[in-house]
Amino acid sequence: MHSTLIVARMDIESSAEVGRLFAEFDRTEMPHRMGTRRRQLFAYKGLYFHLQDFDADNGGELIEDAKTDPRFVQISDDLKPFIEAYDPATWRSPADAMATRFYDWTADTTGGHR
Repeated sequence: MHSTLIVARMDIESSAEVGRLFAEFDRTEMPHRMGTRRRQLFAYKGLYFHLQDFDADNGGELIEDAKTDPRFVQISDDLKPFIEAYDPATWRSPADAMATRFYDWTADTTGGHR
């Protein structure tokens, strides 16, 4: 499984509306089209974290392909009043807000130690 984490700024008061917008979006076939397996949204002291898990490492490519879909364009527009780029001076796309993974650990589900 491949994961991405987008970091942005969001007023905590907006979390219910942002969650509602994603709930509507995730009821469509768009997550499947983008290869999304799971989406989790977090807020902490004015920061927004969007964790998205994909079946494969090609999630970025699938999202790029989906960017022209009217539903993708619509949710992007709907989120603009609530989500602000972490660093507006350098932001051009969500890729500019993605955190870099520097450590990964997975539990051994066979009961042994790794």
